[in-house]
Amino acid sequence: MKKLNIILFLCLMVAQIAWASSHREAPLISNDPLADNTDLYAFRSPDNPDMVTIIACYVPMQLPHGGPNYYGFGENIRYEIHIDNNIATAGDDLIYRFTFKKVYEDPTTFFYIRLGKQNHKTTYTLEKSTNGGATFQTVVMNGIVPPNNIGPRSIEGAAGLNTTYETLMSGAINTASSGEKVFCGPTDDPFFVDLGGVFDLGDLPRQGNAPRDGVSCLNVSTIAIQVPISMLQKDGKTAAQAANILDSDFVIGVWASASRRQIRTLNPSTYNESYDGDWVQVSRLGMPLTNEAVIPIGFKDLWNATTPYQDLANLATFGDFFYNPELALYMDDSLFGGAVPAFAPLRIQRNSLQSFDFGYGQDGLFGLKGNPALAGTALDDTVFGTLLLPKAGAARAVDLWPIFHTGVPNLAPYQLATGKNGNPLAAGKPFINNFLPNGGDMLRLNMAVPVTPRNDPNFSPLGIVQAAVLGLTNSTYAGNTDIQFIPNMDGFPNGRRLEDDVTKIELQAVAGVALAAIGLWYDDYTAGGTNPVTQDLLDVLTYDTGVSANDTTFKASFPYVQTPWSGTGECSGEERDYTQPDILPPTMTTSVTGLDAPDVFAYNFPNPFKNTTTFRYRVRVGSKIGIYIYDINGKLLQTILNENLQPGEYQTDWNASKLAAGTYIAKITSDNSILQSVKLTKTN
Repeated sequence: MKKLNIILFLCLMVAQIAWASSHREAPLISNDPLADNTDLYAFRSPDNPDMVTIIACYVPMQLPHGGPNYYGFGENIRYEIHIDNNIATAGDDLIYRFTFKKVYEDPTTFFYIRLGKQNHKTTYTLEKSTNGGATFQTVVMNGIVPPNNIGPRSIEGAAGLNTTYETLMSGAINTASSGEKVFCGPTDDPFFVDLGGVFDLGDLPRQGNAPRDGVSCLNVSTIAIQVPISMLQKDGKTAAQAANILDSDFVIGVWASASRRQIRTLNPSTYNESYDGDWVQVSRLGMPLTNEAVIPIGFKDLWNATTPYQDLANLATFGDFFYNPELALYMDDSLFGGAVPAFAPLRIQRNSLQSFDFGYGQDGLFGLKGNPALAGTALDDTVFGTLLLPKAGAARAVDLWPIFHTGVPNLAPYQLATGKNGNPLAAGKPFINNFLPNGGDMLRLNMAVPVTPRNDPNFSPLGIVQAAVLGLTNSTYAGNTDIQFIPNMDGFPNGRRLEDDVTKIELQAVAGVALAAIGLWYDDYTAGGTNPVTQDLLDVLTYDTGVSANDTTFKASFPYVQTPWSGTGECSGEERDYTQPDILPPTMTTSVTGLDAPDVFAYNFPNPFKNTTTFRYRVRVGSKIGIYIYDINGKLLQTILNENLQPGEYQTDWNASKLAAGTYIAKITSDNSILQSVKLTKTN
């Protein structure tokens, strides 16, 4: 009975983990969606590496057909992007503040758009502070916010706006008087995660059926700014002036927030509202998933109300949530690991190098406190004080704490095991430096790190994890301990690119992948062994949540986020029509490359068909390809392909003679991520 109670308690706790980055993550903010941060991104612009792009998204779970009063930015809210670039100054160094205003151009109609006029037409003012918020300068007045993508009659039709949505979106890109490029408006939600699997008692990846992106086909309200690196760097330097690609002087910390007035008054006679009182922060976001999978529900509202600069002062409240994250309980078979079978590959080191226990509540590396071997390392009290090795029982102070809370310094032991000759405390191959110990939870980006081109064959959504793998195993990088650009060093958690699979990376991090990268190998590694790539390490590296890419492409230029889903399109809640033409070309080109090129493209012919149809598909990147047949209620009927394929063109026949005439859906997956759905019509 006691064991059953423990499992039931565990299930309840897992069910409370809201992994949609920051979508509805805390009790109070879930009642105020217009002020709810959803995601934050910061990266060197791939098409213009002299710039850094910062994207802050708000207002979660927007149905594209959610009219007649569509979601959007709220009035009487301050949306702010905060930047810290100097350890010598307290608090923010730059602040971008956005406020929005709405008007009804035609209050005589219930339509959102009619005859060239918009209701809820939205404009914004952008103010900028370069002195930590003491004063602000207006740099954009009456900035244009595109309307929601209602549908073709409203956008393209003569009775609507008589334009295209791409024209509206590109026309909304402003240049601030201070030089930044700015966009505010609805976009596709660029995040991706299997919410259904997560909330089904931690079933990630799902054990029973195909995973689905829980924020697929949903929109968010996006603020994007593109800023010259010289404007963000504390001394006004460009990236070309950096001492090296890990120059500490080029580290910035970024976080976003939303604030409201203290008092809201409803007037019953005029049925309007007014606001008064001081501004109060109601939402914040730095690192993804912090307030969802690290902060317990009883502290989430407090977390939203405080700033990163208060995190160290609140160490007694928040510290142990990072030193011993709750998720670690479910990655340890001696605790509750057995109750979450999907996490079976993610097992934490309990006896790393036969010496160090990183399990929940254990000492980690604290047993080395005061050891002469720590001299000159980041764990030496004379270097950073007790910041990274604070106390006994703080198992993950050495890895998860800096990843989330201070950034990681380019100093032993935080270098790859390459060149360490089995001693994790020795100097190794540098691969990250985004150390900025001002404040707490922020996205930290080293702007000196070069951009990995999106069409580079080594580009990976695993960010720094993939950079570590290459730095340990690829002879181009693993043969020396020089500072050297390794593809994906510009990825999460060194900033965050739109493509980065932060859910997988953070789960791998809790499982200890960063510890292994610096030479604290998994339990099945034998001390003195020659091959640290053990089964436990491979299990963590090959773990997959089942959803590893966004449901659509990203744009090749600013603002990079994709056009919002249309209220009458394939994501409008209606039955999605993916019917292909009856006659298709017999071959397909394989020359599609770049940002908009799908990894897999498939079609079938004939369609409609009587008994047999043929799928033809091109694989651009080698992966495990699946083709699954579902009925219109979503029930899996048949798996017709599930195998690893190299790049090339293929075809597979499907005999449906035993099925009744009707409509079926084929879903094409790559490495368990759904890339395409095709509607099939079987006739008698």
